[in-house]
Amino acid sequence: MKPLETILNQHPRALPTSRDSYAETAAELSLCSQTCIACGDACLGEGGNLPQLVRCIRLNQDCADILAAAARLLTRQTETEMPLLRAQLHVCVIACDACADECAAHAAVHEHCATCAEACRACQECCNRMLAEIASPGGGIRDEPVTPAEESPAVLLQR
Repeated sequence: MKPLETILNQHPRALPTSRDSYAETAAELSLCSQTCIACGDACLGEGGNLPQLVRCIRLNQDCADILAAAARLLTRQTETEMPLLRAQLHVCVIACDACADECAAHAAVHEHCATCAEACRACQECCNRMLAEIASPGGGIRDEPVTPAEESPAVLLQR
């Protein structure tokens, strides 16, 4: 068992959902975040192609930051604000989708972009699985009913 899984299993106020799912998702988010950072750095190293890669680099950076924040939220088990966690995971899905699409557009020329696109798609799937798990009854301590429109990132930003 990995240290994070061990701590989540030992946590006195752990959420009632599968602690292994939380650890798995946090690990996937962290891995994809690091992959995005590495891809952005590799894009910077491309030299002559840099102007065509500016959007890719920006999306790599944004996706990495968003995923890292989500991994930290998942790791904190005390007094979890489930609407916030769900919103952050929704943002992860959106960021992974945008980053994967942009990286895929460069994949034929830049192998690192193909690798990053694959990692983003895997992370997107993992986030969707976690969203389904925490949306179920008992999926969190503070799980007041929230409609999908109320928990969308755009609506949350308007509050």
